[in-house]
Amino acid sequence: MVGVRGRAEDRVNHGRLGPKGLYGWQGEQRDRLTVPLIRERGRLVEIDWDTAMSRVVERSRALLEAKGPLSHGFFTSGQLMTEEYYTLAVIGKGGIGTPHMDGNTRWCTATASAAFQETFGCDGQPGSYTDIDSCDAIFLFGHNVAETQTVLWARMLDRLDGADPPQLVCVDPRRTKVAERATVHLPIRNGTNMALMNALVHEQITRGFIDRNYVAAHTIGFDELESLTRDATPEWAAEVCGVCADDIRRAAEIFGISQRVVSTCSMGFYQSHQATAASCQVNNLHLLRGMVGRPGAGILQMNGQPSAENNREAGCGPALPGFRNWENPEHVRELAELWNIDPIVIPHWAPPTDGMTMFRYAEQGSIGFLWIAGTNPAVSMPDLARVRRILTGDQCFVVVSDAYRTETTELADIVLPAALWGEKTGTYTNVDRTVHLSEQAVDPPGQARPDLAIWLDYARRMGLADKDNQPLPPWEGPEEAFEAWKQCSAGRPVDYTGLSYDLLHERGGIQWPCTADAPNGTERLYVDAHFPTSPDRCETYGHDLATGAPVSETEFRASRPDGRAILKSAPYEPAYEKPDTEYPLRLTTGRTVYHWHTRTKTARAPQLQRAAPAMWLEVSRQDAQRLGIDEGDIVRATSRRGSIEAPARISHVREGVVFAPWHYGETAANELTVSAWDPISKQPEFKVAAVALQRLRAGDGPAPAPTNTASAPALPDGCGVRPAHLDRC
Repeated sequence: MVGVRGRAEDRVNHGRLGPKGLYGWQGEQRDRLTVPLIRERGRLVEIDWDTAMSRVVERSRALLEAKGPLSHGFFTSGQLMTEEYYTLAVIGKGGIGTPHMDGNTRWCTATASAAFQETFGCDGQPGSYTDIDSCDAIFLFGHNVAETQTVLWARMLDRLDGADPPQLVCVDPRRTKVAERATVHLPIRNGTNMALMNALVHEQITRGFIDRNYVAAHTIGFDELESLTRDATPEWAAEVCGVCADDIRRAAEIFGISQRVVSTCSMGFYQSHQATAASCQVNNLHLLRGMVGRPGAGILQMNGQPSAENNREAGCGPALPGFRNWENPEHVRELAELWNIDPIVIPHWAPPTDGMTMFRYAEQGSIGFLWIAGTNPAVSMPDLARVRRILTGDQCFVVVSDAYRTETTELADIVLPAALWGEKTGTYTNVDRTVHLSEQAVDPPGQARPDLAIWLDYARRMGLADKDNQPLPPWEGPEEAFEAWKQCSAGRPVDYTGLSYDLLHERGGIQWPCTADAPNGTERLYVDAHFPTSPDRCETYGHDLATGAPVSETEFRASRPDGRAILKSAPYEPAYEKPDTEYPLRLTTGRTVYHWHTRTKTARAPQLQRAAPAMWLEVSRQDAQRLGIDEGDIVRATSRRGSIEAPARISHVREGVVFAPWHYGETAANELTVSAWDPISKQPEFKVAAVALQRLRAGDGPAPAPTNTASAPALPDGCGVRPAHLDRC
């Protein structure tokens, strides 16, 4: 591999690449895992593939015989390919029969899926990236798009710098590059999203901005929503959130009078204790205005990884493939017939297991075989001291497939070298349902293999078979796996049947559903305002958004959704952990534009590593002055779970908040974060933890944080120009 460039004709990026796209490929050339490793006498040593896989199968069979399928767990990522996810879903749910399957998509995109299921009855992005090209307003809820989706931000900048710019509303406790361009910036206290959202809905209703005909014809639950938000005034929310009531009122007015609004949601909302409820309120705003399924009016509940959507579609996580409902016997029967197995094998007797619960089971030894693929939970999970104890304990045998040695591989019993993109063939799906074919360009290094080949080898060695004693899964290569996935998707909302490798190769990205009736794909869902909420079609019967209690099939049928969207909400509740006298500051974590996740690849790309070489902690000017901290001083942040030390960046984060990038395994922000999660999506609370900050000593210079991002240093008073709207309160 010698370089990467964008394709100008592509419908998503128009040929543009962000810094990670431009330079990240260089990380594929360095320090790769090229041979399997096995733990002997406490050390990882090189071994051949046959010996490594024999050890994996030996332990797997022994546990299945002794404890059954509940002894097995599979934990993947949002960075693999559809064909690989679907293959593992068939192995795990159809061959072994375990409900313990999830991935680090739980940390980034679980709430997007949950919010769509609760509101529309099924996963699937309603909108399209093209909606940004014609909207009147853009609302970014907890989404620092300038650093997390740089190509999408470039598309937004095309509009903001064009002849007819949309208004922009930004919800973020930091002064990001997005906030600097915003018509209204709401720098709310992290952990108060739900209070803000209830106030925005309150304003739509009380000020008469809603489309009552659309609401009456195409939704249920309006009376409950109106009652729940009746007292959520801008003044009340302003007190909770720490922003101006007038700014909340102005943001609500922009939404209420605009004819075409695009809303995006991301980690600032998802990694929260009321993640699903707050994200559903974003959906509700659009439903109240009738702004779903038409050009310029769309919802983009963002994904944090390039293939997180595929994991959800293919059922490799805690879901059934094709957005099927695990509580619906007919959906289970369809899968069993497709896979030619007994329906009883498919785990559907209880809710599928989320990632946080999986690691608790591994901690207890209930899961004794845990296969981790393409992710680094020893850096990315909350409360890392506990995670390390789980992965190093004798109670669980840990297999890791990865392209590099990471903090997680160093704790594993078996490590298998995996291929990366460009070294294998398969498909990815973008946020707006655009399916792309990625074709192999180079060979993997050494003995590294695609995950598809690794899992098929495991299935064959395990002797997994269907009712006719034929191999399960029956395919051998990626195109065969894709064709099998198409059959699984047929007739479901995520229908791929009109796609093929040849078509994707010839035309590039195509949006699903793509069928005989929609051979060119489908730009927007719900154009006819008919939603997949019928009991026989829906992916879930839903939950109480406040408690997480499931709605029964009987209750769901009694509500008579009949193809209408569901307006759901919950009262605001404070975060699980609030500041106090011992830990007076609110920690929030996030990304920087130059790194991806735990830096396994980007730290090996020289330009990206130079741009953000090491950990830092951001503190406001007010807090820095009170604590006697200067730029670059070494400070210690301490929570109830641990502490980290890093140079201080005095930035434009709001007073009372400390920001920590979570990429740096050697100084991991997740030493501080809390093991708590949203009751529906089970997405961890990475955005709020109570911490104390202490100056230790002077540093050697400025913090290693970038100066051209949201981490830019705050100028001394009187220097530079602040956008006027940031000084209103």
